[in-house]
Amino acid sequence: MTPGNALRLLGLLVGSFVLAVVELLYLPLRFDGTMLPMIGDSLVFPISAVVAAVTMPWLVKAAGRISPRVLVAGSPLWVWLLCVLVSAFPGPGGDVVLIGDWRALLLLGCGALSGAVTLGSLLGQAQARKFSRQA
Repeated sequence: MTPGNALRLLGLLVGSFVLAVVELLYLPLRFDGTMLPMIGDSLVFPISAVVAAVTMPWLVKAAGRISPRVLVAGSPLWVWLLCVLVSAFPGPGGDVVLIGDWRALLLLGCGALSGAVTLGSLLGQAQARKFSRQA
């Protein structure tokens, strides 16, 4: 891996970490008149799950362009999963960032599933290219 590709991968990993933190912090967002306008009786709006579903495939594809190896192509997904799962454990003061309800499952499902499907697609394409060269 060239130094330029290593720097690009580092940027993708930092982006994955930042996105995980932002998605976790905005997960409890509601239409309650505080940050968003009041709609009904405090309607829940899990925009973080939508952002995770859109950004994780993009990050995995960008890392897959650097190298089709599993560790390199999946590294943004691994960083994102590590950040989200670490936030489920209580910190020194007993605070937990990842809320314990359906929105957390939706965030994990949207982010991890979309990233894993994209990673599988990249690996399948790499195997197909390898197989077509041998034939």
